[in-house]
Amino acid sequence: SLSSTGSSSLFEDSEDDLLSDTEGRSQGIVHLEHGEETHQKKAWQTIKTIVNLPVISPFKRRYSWVQLAGHTGSFKAADGGTILKRYSENEEKCFELLMKDRLYSCVPVYHGVVERDGESYIQLDDLLANFEGPCVMDCKMGIRTYLEEELTKAREKPKLRKDMYKKMVDVDPLAPTAEENSQHAVTKPRYMQWRETISSSANLGFRIEGIKKADGTCNTNFKTTKTREQVRQVFVEFIKGDTAILKKYLKRLYEIRSILESSDFFKRHEVIGSSLLFVHDDSGCANVWLIDFGKTTLLPDEQTLDHRIPWQEGNREDGYLLGLDNLIDILESILDR
Repeated sequence: SLSSTGSSSLFEDSEDDLLSDTEGRSQGIVHLEHGEETHQKKAWQTIKTIVNLPVISPFKRRYSWVQLAGHTGSFKAADGGTILKRYSENEEKCFELLMKDRLYSCVPVYHGVVERDGESYIQLDDLLANFEGPCVMDCKMGIRTYLEEELTKAREKPKLRKDMYKKMVDVDPLAPTAEENSQHAVTKPRYMQWRETISSSANLGFRIEGIKKADGTCNTNFKTTKTREQVRQVFVEFIKGDTAILKKYLKRLYEIRSILESSDFFKRHEVIGSSLLFVHDDSGCANVWLIDFGKTTLLPDEQTLDHRIPWQEGNREDGYLLGLDNLIDILESILDR
């Protein structure tokens, strides 16, 4: 997920989408095809471009790792340092508001909706356009990755998932209850809530989803990266100990936090499944953006959120600023050592 991808799925339901296949369509689900890279246990997914790009085109080379963190995106090359992203009505509404909000400088610039080959796309700035061999990290923000309404709907139509039971057992054989063991299945809400507790989402308010290094290798093996020390070590390795890059990241995060705290858009939205995208390269360029608004939802009746107080079902708090505070604290601790 690199340029504001929405909530999507691969060949199975996205782990970040509590709804069924049909219900999830409105979140911008896309289709990818297998790539030839096999650096990890699964073949990485390359973009299924409809335009006939050369095999070694710069666009395809930059975006061949779009399957970075399990929330995938469908992109096409566009002119003038922009990309096209598969259309999502919810994300379109968010970007229209964001372009008028103080957060404008913290998100990809939105250039409207365009039609290509009978399909609609959102046109956005290409966040990687000004980097050479970028290193990229995706940090999913907040204490949960599902909307309250998704949780309610999933409970109304509970479905036992054997695939998610297997994922749970693979990580922690002791996690399922006796009943779940007898069924060899768990419900999706149960899996999603459990998953937040094994990563740093529940305790730190964010989690590392994936990293792509300058050599093109990707790592998404962060499901159980939970403690401050574990997260700190991942960041140290990501920046290769470069304190100049770290200071640029911190400066940008301070700026983002200040803008978030005074943003009307942020106050009025439940921000779920959104990420901070960290990008730097060997030249010393570094930046951070907010991406992924496919699940960001306007609150009803002029309700506002604090984004720091604990979530209790019904208050819709997402813990975004709690996560950002902790992320900044961890990066500051790297400088202090």
